[in-house]
Amino acid sequence: MLLRLGETLDAETNRRVHACATSLRAQAPGWLVDITPAFASLTLHVDATRIGGDDPLRVAHDWLAGWRARIDDAPVDAHCIEVPVWYGNEAGPDLADVAAHAGIAIDEAIARHATGEYTVAMLGFAPGFPYLLGLDATLAMPRHVTPRKRVEAGSVGIGGAQTGIYPNAGPGGWRLIGRTPLRLFDAQRDPPSLLRAGDRVRFVAIDAAAFAAVDESLL
Repeated sequence: MLLRLGETLDAETNRRVHACATSLRAQAPGWLVDITPAFASLTLHVDATRIGGDDPLRVAHDWLAGWRARIDDAPVDAHCIEVPVWYGNEAGPDLADVAAHAGIAIDEAIARHATGEYTVAMLGFAPGFPYLLGLDATLAMPRHVTPRKRVEAGSVGIGGAQTGIYPNAGPGGWRLIGRTPLRLFDAQRDPPSLLRAGDRVRFVAIDAAAFAAVDESLL
C-alpha cells in the first residue's frame, strides 16, 4: 500500500514522511510487516493473511484512515552520523569541476559541503545508497551525461541538488568529490545499512593518511 504525503521533493514533506514512519512503527499491527520511506511517500508492506476476513485490504485501509485522523506530529526516530571524507585528488576527481561550476575555490567547495546539515531522505538505487537533502545550493551540479563504468565504494557525489554516497563499487553518474572509508552496506551486519532513512549526517574532512589509517574492523 502506498501512503503519499506530497508531490514535491522538499525538506518539510520528507520530514513528515519520517515522522509518520516513526509513528507507524510504534503503533503497527501485526499485519504491517515493513515500512519503506521515500521522498514524499511511505510504502507499507502488508501481510493480508494476518488480517483475515473477506476483505483484508479494506480492513488495512480503514485502520490507516483512523491512524491518519489521530496521528500527532511525531518526532523522527533518527541518529546523527559523522562521515569522514577524503576530498579531491583521486578520491574526488570531479571536485575541481564542481568548484568551477560554483565559481568558488576548491577549499571553499570542501568547506561548504562539509559544513552542511544533511538528512537521509531515502535509501535507494543500490542497497544502502543514501539520498541526502541539505546540499548548499551553490554546489548543485547536473550528473554526467555519460556515467562512469566504475565508481569506487564509499565515493561521495553530487547529483543535481543532492549529495549521496556509493555503498559499493559499480557504475554511476554523480559528480565525485571525495570518498569515505566507512562501509555503508554489509549484508552480514545487523542492520546491514549504516544509515537509515531519516538519519542526520555530518561530513568531516580528512586527509589521505587518515583515510588509509581507518581500521576496517571498526566499520
